[in-house]
Amino acid sequence: MTLLLLASACLLAVTLGYVSLCASSPFGSCRKCRGFGYALKIDRRGRLKRGKHCRRCDGLGKRIRVGRHLYNLWLRLYRDGTPTPKHPASKG
Repeated sequence: MTLLLLASACLLAVTLGYVSLCASSPFGSCRKCRGFGYALKIDRRGRLKRGKHCRRCDGLGKRIRVGRHLYNLWLRLYRDGTPTPKHPASKG
């Protein structure tokens, strides 16, 4: 029973940590270009050179995190499914 409780506590800690990370910093570095916005190439002399524009992050170097993307989808679905209340006309 203690092992199950420990596993649950660890899972809860990891989940809450990722949720707080997505809330505080919704954008992370692009995994393809590692946040540079372009690929790095090595020329014939062995020096680093700027390569092609990163298509995944559109050259910005930042991408939205998966958790934040899922939260935005859920929020959009919730807002689309909830009817907006009609406000009565104010009497002047």
